[in-house]
Amino acid sequence: MIKKLRWQILVIVITLVVVGALLLTQEPGQQVFAPQPASGGIYTEGLVGSFVRLNPLLDQNNPADRDINRLLFSGLIRFDARGMPTPDLAESWGVSQDGTIYNFALRTNVFWHDGQPVTMADVLFTIDLIKSDSSLFPADVREMWKQVQIKQLNDSTLQFILPEPFAPFLDYLTFGIVPRHLLETTPPDQIQASAFNLAPIGSGPYRFERLIVENGQVMGVELRSFEKYYQRRAYMDQVIFRYYPSSAAALDAFRQGQVLAVGELTTDVIPQALAEPNLNIYTGRLPELGLVYLNLNNPEVPFLQDAQLRRALLMGLNRQQMVDKLLAGQGIIADGPLFPGTWAYYDGLEHLVYDPDGAIALLKNSGYTIPASGGEVRADKDGKLLSFTLLHPDDELHTALAQFIQKNWARIGVQVNLEAMPYDALVNERLIPRTYQAALLDINLTRTPDPDPYPFWHQSEVTGGQNYSQWDNRSASEYIEQARINPDFTVRARLYRNFQVVFSKELPALPLFFPVYSFGASPNVLGVQVPPLFDTSDRFLTLPDWYLVTRRTLEQTQVP
Repeated sequence: MIKKLRWQILVIVITLVVVGALLLTQEPGQQVFAPQPASGGIYTEGLVGSFVRLNPLLDQNNPADRDINRLLFSGLIRFDARGMPTPDLAESWGVSQDGTIYNFALRTNVFWHDGQPVTMADVLFTIDLIKSDSSLFPADVREMWKQVQIKQLNDSTLQFILPEPFAPFLDYLTFGIVPRHLLETTPPDQIQASAFNLAPIGSGPYRFERLIVENGQVMGVELRSFEKYYQRRAYMDQVIFRYYPSSAAALDAFRQGQVLAVGELTTDVIPQALAEPNLNIYTGRLPELGLVYLNLNNPEVPFLQDAQLRRALLMGLNRQQMVDKLLAGQGIIADGPLFPGTWAYYDGLEHLVYDPDGAIALLKNSGYTIPASGGEVRADKDGKLLSFTLLHPDDELHTALAQFIQKNWARIGVQVNLEAMPYDALVNERLIPRTYQAALLDINLTRTPDPDPYPFWHQSEVTGGQNYSQWDNRSASEYIEQARINPDFTVRARLYRNFQVVFSKELPALPLFFPVYSFGASPNVLGVQVPPLFDTSDRFLTLPDWYLVTRRTLEQTQVP
C-alpha cells in the first residue's frame, strides 16, 4: 500500500513539473510583474535663480517664480506640446464663425487651496488686475484687454467680444487666476507688496506649504499635492525647491545628495552633467530662433536682394557644427521660422545641409566670381565685392557665433566684417531705423504658443514694425494675414504651410537653430516627459504624472 502511494506521488510530481515547463515556454505570452506609479515620495529640485514673490501676475521677469507658480495656479486654458489649446479651469469653449466672440464655460468642481470654490468672479477680478495701470504685464497685453468686451452670461459662462478677428487671442488666456476673496481689499498698486505673495493660495495641482528660510534669506519653497485638485491628484506628495545661483552650484548640490534634480543645465555644465552616471538629462525645444537678418532694402548691399545668393549663404554655414561646438549640442537646426513639433509646422520643408561646394556653384551661376585681379572675395559683374557688415550682440556666445559665421562664409568667397553692440542698442539704433546690412539676433516668443509670424514677415511691418529684413512678398503676407483672423486650426495649418514654403524659397533671413532647455533628474524620478517648451515652466506640464514610488502589478505580456 505504501509503495503504491509513493508511486502515485511520484507521478503527480512529474506531471506538475512537465505542466510547469509547458506554461513557462508557451508562445502566447507570459506573466510578469510590471511596476506602476503609486502615490508618495518627496521630490527635491535645485532651482537656478532666486525667490521674489509667488503670484502669477507678478512673475513676468523671474523664471524661477514662474516655475513654482505653474504648479500653484491654474489658467482658463493651457497649451499642449503641439501648441494646441486644452481645457484647464475652463471646461469648454466655442468661437463664433467670424472669430470675434469666444464663449467659455468654467468648471464647477474647482477649489482654491483654502477650500473656497473658484468662481467667475475670480476670473473677472484677475483680468481687471491685468489691465490696470499698475499691472506688470506688457503694455500691449494691457491695451489688448482694454479693447475686449467681457460679458458674464451666467454663473459659469463668460463671453469675450473682440473688436476684430484675432486667432492668437487664446494665447492671452493662460494667465494664472488669483483669488478675489483674498485680494479684493488690496488696491492694485499695492498687490506687489501683499503678504499673499509670501503664502499664496492657488488652485493648481500643488499647494503652498512653507518658505524655507535660512539666516533671514529664502532658500527654498515647499509644496504639497492638493487633495481637491479637479484632476487626478499628483503622485508625488511633496515637492521641494531649493534655490542656487547657477547650474554649476545646483549640479554640485545633486552630487552631494541634497537634491534629486537640477532645474537647468546650461551649456557650461552640460559636459559635466553628461558624465554623471546617476543623472538622466531631459531636453525640450525653447520658444526661440537664432537667425541672421538680411536687409533686403539697403542700397549699400544690393546683392542681398538675390534669393540665390541668400540660399548660397545658408548652404555655406555648417550649422550642425555651430550647434555642436558652440552650444554644446543644445540646439535643433532650423529649416524655417516656425517651431518644429507644433500644429503649424510643415515638416515637408527642404532641409539645406552644409554644402560649401554647392554654395560656390550657386554663386558662380549667379555671376559672383573671383576678380581677374585676384583675391579671395567674390564680386558681381560690376566689380562690387561680396562684402558686408554683420552686427551681433557683444556677449560671449553671439561673438563666437559671429566669428564662426565669418569663417564659414570666407571659405565660399564672401567677406564679412563684424561689429559688436549691446543687444538693446543693436535693435533700437540699427534694426528699427533699418540702418544695418546683416544682423545676428534671436526671436524670442516665450509664452506665445500661437506662431503668428505676422509681426516679423508681413508687408505692413516693413516700415515701423518688426519686419527688419523688409521682406515685401505679397503671397507670404496674404497667407499669414488670413491665418491671423481665421479661428479654424485646419485652415490655419494649411495657410502656414504655404507661408513656410514661400519663406523657404525666398529666405529673407537665414534660420540657424532653435535652442533647447535641459535639466537633469535622478533615475529614481520616473515618468518624466518634457514637451517642446513655450516657456521654461512648461517642463512641469506633466509633473503631476512623475512618480518616485511604484507598486507591482501582474501583467500578461506577449512573447516575441
